[in-house]
Amino acid sequence: MAIAVHSGWWYDSTATATATATADTARLTLIRRLSALSWRSHAPSVMGYTLGMLTLGVEEEYLLLDPATGLPVARAAQVREAARLQPALERGEVQRELLQAQLEVATPICHDLEEAGGHLLRMRLALGEAARQQGCRLAACGAAPFTDRLPVPVTDTARYRAMHADTRLLTDQQLITGMHVHLGITDRGAGVTVMNGLRPWLPLLIALAANSPLWQNTDTGFASWRTVVFGRWPVSGPPPSFRDADAYDRRTRALVGGGLIRDTGQIYWHIRLSENFPTVEIRAMDVQLRPDEAVMLAGVVRALATRALNDADAQHGMPPVEQEMLAAAVWHSARHGCTSAVFDPLSGRLADVGDAVAALLEHIDPVIKTSADRRHVVPVLERLLRDGNGAARQLRRLRAAGRDGLVAVITDQTTGV
Repeated sequence: MAIAVHSGWWYDSTATATATATADTARLTLIRRLSALSWRSHAPSVMGYTLGMLTLGVEEEYLLLDPATGLPVARAAQVREAARLQPALERGEVQRELLQAQLEVATPICHDLEEAGGHLLRMRLALGEAARQQGCRLAACGAAPFTDRLPVPVTDTARYRAMHADTRLLTDQQLITGMHVHLGITDRGAGVTVMNGLRPWLPLLIALAANSPLWQNTDTGFASWRTVVFGRWPVSGPPPSFRDADAYDRRTRALVGGGLIRDTGQIYWHIRLSENFPTVEIRAMDVQLRPDEAVMLAGVVRALATRALNDADAQHGMPPVEQEMLAAAVWHSARHGCTSAVFDPLSGRLADVGDAVAALLEHIDPVIKTSADRRHVVPVLERLLRDGNGAARQLRRLRAAGRDGLVAVITDQTTGV
C-alpha cells in the first residue's frame, strides 16, 4: 500500500489514483450515453401532476472551519449574531444545529429551481461573509475533513443536551452536514406514494451527491462517509415501504410508544413525512460544494416525485426493491460514489454510471422536458459526472495542493467563487 503525506495528512495514494481512473472512465461513458440519448418518451398514461404542483424548499447544513488549519471551530453563536446584521438574510433563515461548529439555512417555499437557486446563493454569500467577520469560513462539505483531539461542544438546548446524554460519542461524531429537500404535498397518502416511489432511487441520489470522503485527518475510502455515520442512529437509512399513510403513522408512533426513540423527530430515514408541515422530506444527500449542484439534485428529486405520483394515478410504476437489496445498494453508493457501477432501480442491478444516469434522465424527461427546470438539471448533471462529484473533487484537490488547497477549494466553492 502506497501511503503519501501532505501537510500532516495521510491517505492511500494507490487507492485514490485507482478511483480517479475509474471515475474518468465513468465520465466518458456518461458523455457517450447522453450524446446518444434519444429521449424516448416513457410518459405514464396519466399526467395529472406537473412540477409546478409540488412546491419545494431546500435546507443546507454547513460547517464552520478555521481558515488556517481547516479544523471545525465552535463559533456558531457568534456567526448567527453577525448574520443578523447581514441585510441579505431574513430573520429566522439561519438556524442552530446539533454542534456549535454547525449552522443550517432553509429557503422559503419555492415554485421553481430558479427561485430556489437564488435563495441558496444569497444565503451562502451572506452567511459566508458573517463567518469571515468572525474569523472562520463557511464550508459545504459533507463531513469535517480535519478534527482536533477535543470534541466540538454540543449546542446548548434541552433537546441537544438530552441527545448528548443518551449517545455521547455518537453525538460528538456528528460533524456531518447534509441537504434536505422538502416537497409540498398536502395529502399524507400522496406523501407515502412519493416515499415509495423515491426509495429505489436513493442509491443513485447518494452516489451523485457524495461529498464526504475525508474524516478525522483520514481518507476514509468512502465517497460519502456521512451516510455511514448517520446510519448509526437507530431509525435511519432507507425507509421501508408503506401500504398507506395510516400504516406509516401506526409504525412510526409504535417506535415512540415502545420507548425506542424519544419522539418522531428521531426518525432519521432518508425519506420521511414531516410531522410539522405538509411536506415529504428527502434527507439522503450530502450537502453540496456548489449551490448549482444542490439545485440540480433538488430538481431531480422533485421530478422523480412527480413521476411517481403520475405513475400511481396510472396504476403502474417501478417494481419494488426489497429492503435488504436497497440497504446494500445505499452502502455501495456511500462506498464508491460515482467511481464504480451504481444501482439502477429500473434493472434492479448494478449498472455503469453512464447508463444509470441516462436511464434516470429518460425516466424524468416526460416531467421536465417542457419545464424551465430542465436547464438547471441536465447541464449541471453532465458537468458533475464529467468533472466528478464533491468527493472526487475533494480528493483530487488534496492530492494536487495538500491541506491548504483543500480547505481553500471547499470554502471558495461553498460561496460560489
